[in-house]
Amino acid sequence: MNKLFHILLVLVVAVLATGTIVEKYHGNEFALDHIYGSWWFTLLMAAVAAAAIANIVRHKLWHTPYRLLLNSSIVIILLGGALTTWTGQHGTMTLSPGQPCTSFQTEQGHNIPLPFTITLNHFDVVTYPGSKTPMDFVSHVTIDGQQTNISMNNIARHKGYRLYQADYDPEGNSTLSVAHDPLGIAVTYTGYLLLIAGFACMFLSRNSRFRHLLRGLPLILLLLLGTRATALPGTLPRQSADRMGQIQVLYKGRICPLQTLAKDFTTKLYGNATYHGLTPEQVLSGWIFYFGEWSNEPVIKIKGQSLRQQLGMNGKYTSFNNLANHQQLFDQHPLPSELRAAQEKFELVQMVSNSQLLKIYPSLDSTGALNWYSQNDPLPTTIANDEYIFIRKQLGYCQELVVTRNYEELNRVFDKTLTYQQQKAGDQLPSPLRIKAERLYNSLTTGKWLAIVSIAIGLLFFALAVFRSGTSVNTTRNATRRHHIIPAIIAGLLTAFLLLIFVLRWIAGGHVPMAGGFDSMSLMAIAIGLLGILSARRHPLAPSISLMAMGFCLLVAMMSGSNPPITHLMPVLSSPLLTLHVTVIMIAYALFIFAMLGSVAALIRPAWQQSMMRTNLLIIYPAEALLALGIILGAVWANISWGNYWSWDPKEVWALITFIVYLHPLVTAPKPGRQPTGFHIYCIAAFLSVIVTYFGVNLILGGMHAYN
Repeated sequence: MNKLFHILLVLVVAVLATGTIVEKYHGNEFALDHIYGSWWFTLLMAAVAAAAIANIVRHKLWHTPYRLLLNSSIVIILLGGALTTWTGQHGTMTLSPGQPCTSFQTEQGHNIPLPFTITLNHFDVVTYPGSKTPMDFVSHVTIDGQQTNISMNNIARHKGYRLYQADYDPEGNSTLSVAHDPLGIAVTYTGYLLLIAGFACMFLSRNSRFRHLLRGLPLILLLLLGTRATALPGTLPRQSADRMGQIQVLYKGRICPLQTLAKDFTTKLYGNATYHGLTPEQVLSGWIFYFGEWSNEPVIKIKGQSLRQQLGMNGKYTSFNNLANHQQLFDQHPLPSELRAAQEKFELVQMVSNSQLLKIYPSLDSTGALNWYSQNDPLPTTIANDEYIFIRKQLGYCQELVVTRNYEELNRVFDKTLTYQQQKAGDQLPSPLRIKAERLYNSLTTGKWLAIVSIAIGLLFFALAVFRSGTSVNTTRNATRRHHIIPAIIAGLLTAFLLLIFVLRWIAGGHVPMAGGFDSMSLMAIAIGLLGILSARRHPLAPSISLMAMGFCLLVAMMSGSNPPITHLMPVLSSPLLTLHVTVIMIAYALFIFAMLGSVAALIRPAWQQSMMRTNLLIIYPAEALLALGIILGAVWANISWGNYWSWDPKEVWALITFIVYLHPLVTAPKPGRQPTGFHIYCIAAFLSVIVTYFGVNLILGGMHAYN
């Protein structure tokens, strides 16, 4: 029966993986119709449930509560999914102001009557203060005479139906998602609770395998293991450039220090936030006040050898003027990706040269709404004359002061601009704490060198510990202990630095930074660092392994640019469940990384294999529990946000595959005394599922969870 159960799980993994590939090329609806919703997949799921029930009966699992709970949860969750498929109703309705609605439309186009009447009173787009970026979408409705509001993550419930804010149009109409699934959700959530309770009982039960391994913990060996020859173009002194960077600007839909725009501008052009010792503010001020000099500077990074040859380049960088002399290249349709990237940089410089990007002047329009303008934008007709002159002439006056090198007066003009912003924008400006946090965050830009140094140091100390150790367990422990202090200190400093970055992004952005690839990989690096530090005393190799893993996480995080800009959170992501979901998942993945690297160390040193197997099992048990909890939290969040707790998105599917893959070593690990080489090979191979879950989905398979 156990073999049959494992064969069924292998089939499930194969079908799920195939489904994500089919969805990539044929779309979600095709995959739902031909795989996830097919009769044979339903039979396969029924066979898994039957095998779990047979396992309960055959082994009399009612005598082992945690095993009973874990096996029962599989049956209940699958039953809940079936009930949702067979009895649940999902669709949409479009509401017009003042028009009662008594039905909704399914995806198949069927009209389903509602046991109540709903009327849209009016629809609001709530924006972040001082910008036009949406913070929330709110439908003010009346349901059977009772007024209520429906917004993102704030659903309405009435007579067993759940109503979700889905979309809107410029005419003031609102689209709501409708879900009616009283049986499926209740049963599925019961299964979730049983699964969590099963893991909890396993960790607490004296007779569980995990507790047996934990009692042997003291015997475990490891947890896991330039200068330039020519002068630079003109720019402001650092003090004046820093003063300019304190001015606020409307950028990417939010109010932030001009320093943030300068950092993004420099990184976009050059590939780094600094340029030969010049700060981002100095680079931006150079383009503003010394455009002629900077337009000849080879500061624009060009990708693609073919394009570089067309531009007559000898290296990686070219000048704005050289791009301007080859503008005919931009006339191609469609533009190749390398040429499109070069055009974006060319246009970005143009936006700075004509001040279009510098929206630093807040002013009230004729309706009383506060808008931010650049020097050359059309201004409200109601604007006062002195304010009009200030906006039109301020940068020109600054240019005169730069030419005469009157930097003291220039600093006063910058201060006056900031005072003007405070008077006009008032409470819509970020708080002083948020401004300081963002400016400090911007100044701590590191680039990829930090990741490379972390990997190099970790690899160095890992190699020292491995190759200086003998085959004796006691000798290995004594040898590695003498070499763990330095990497432990370095790992602690790196973790503290990443925590500081995390907190600064949190304060500056006003939300927990967990909504993108950079944030999630940084969080994983922090989790790995904390695990390595907490394990350093008992397991000397943990700090060096954590440094390597942290370095790889940071390297991946920075592939799309070091320390990406802080942005407003999408309305649907403004949920505390996002924080819990991402945190738990990242900790689980961090534990899987430790297990994989530990198996690598065990294969290098066969004498470590028995003790490392015990360590990896101790790691995988809580990792599986955390992954299960993370998947459950994601399902609950999806149900609250979209009315569907499981949508067969590739990220969801591969997270489930990862959970199934790591079940195997927990139940098939060889008994003590047998060489566990196969176990360690499996732990290394199993990590491929984690790689596909995170990177494969993001870069290849796509879906709702893919980070751009």
